Amino acid sequence: MNMVWTPERIEMLQSLWREGHSASAIAEKLGGISRNAVIGKAHRLLLPSRPSPIKREERVKPAPAPQRAHGTGHGCMWPIGDPKSPEFHFCDEPADPGRPYCSAHCSQAYQRREEAA
Repeated sequence: MNMVWTPERIEMLQSLWREGHSASAIAEKLGGISRNAVIGKAHRLLLPSRPSPIKREERVKPAPAPQRAHGTGHGCMWPIGDPKSPEFHFCDEPADPGRPYCSAHCSQAYQRREEAA
């Protein structure tokens, strides 16, 4: 279909485009023209493009920080027993400053290379 773009039709296209009508709606109002013809003419007239709305992904809340299963929160974290057992617990003696373990368990956890060999 070969449609002639008269000045009146171009003005109507520009007006409807500025109002935010879709290319399909403009084609329907102009009559005898396809949606793609409207898009092509709008492009040649350098009408501002209307990008599709940005679809933002849902923000996923970060998982909460792991909590200590047992103990006061300041005690030795040396595990005692089988983690699958209901009797499983942590040492919970006062931990050395800046360390996760008490003095006794620090001596087991932190060994110099010479001592470990």
